[in-house]
Amino acid sequence: MPVVASKMTQKDLLHVTSPSIPEGSAVMTRVLELPPDDPGIGPHRHSGPVFGYILEGEILFELEGQAPYRIAAGEAFWEPGGDVIHYTAANLLPDRTSRFVVVMLCASGVEMITMVDDQELAAKASSRIPMA
Repeated sequence: MPVVASKMTQKDLLHVTSPSIPEGSAVMTRVLELPPDDPGIGPHRHSGPVFGYILEGEILFELEGQAPYRIAAGEAFWEPGGDVIHYTAANLLPDRTSRFVVVMLCASGVEMITMVDDQELAAKASSRIPMA
């Protein structure tokens, strides 16, 4: 069989310093779809790091200690997980669904998503940075 030269291309989307990975973690990959104008789920945290890629649409993304920012189709994101609150992943489009894929490293014996209660939100209010 003749050898065919590949015409594969590549594009780096995201480069981060290796995050802390909880011992015994499992990896979960999901596709998430946010209907038009959907605010996403409320403030929460993940048991381990999360890496994502926007397939279509635009979302507003907000993590504790960072100003909210827009991520569009073709762009990647990540969050460290652990104690960091994930405030927002909302669809910015009023007329289209936004879709993204996430790869989550889930700590053994810990739920992948833990919702944050109002008391903790109030206690950490000073670490929330307004949108520029």
